[in-house]
Amino acid sequence: MTAPEIDPLLLDPTRLSITALLAATRWAEFKFVRDSLNLSDSALSKQISTLSKRGFVEVKKGYVGKTPRTWLNLSRDGHLALQAHLTALQDIAARSAQHVSGDDGGGLAEP
Repeated sequence: MTAPEIDPLLLDPTRLSITALLAATRWAEFKFVRDSLNLSDSALSKQISTLSKRGFVEVKKGYVGKTPRTWLNLSRDGHLALQAHLTALQDIAARSAQHVSGDDGGGLAEP
């Protein structure tokens, strides 16, 4: 089994925030995501476009009455990528904590 890897696409704090927010929802309205993350319409649209191209986010457009709406959903691939990314970050943090506590099993020695 290989260790989870950092996903370069999710290194961007905005994209990581979007995927994390969508991971806890199903079909969140565009306005909800925009307001929750304090983004402009254009900034969110750009990030959603990037995430959609990788298949991480699904976009559904429709109407509520006569008002156009856009809904966003984290796809299965998006969930898997986010989980792998977070696991890799946790692994890095755990290894760092081992070094700080001196429980790294060798490696760096004091001069």
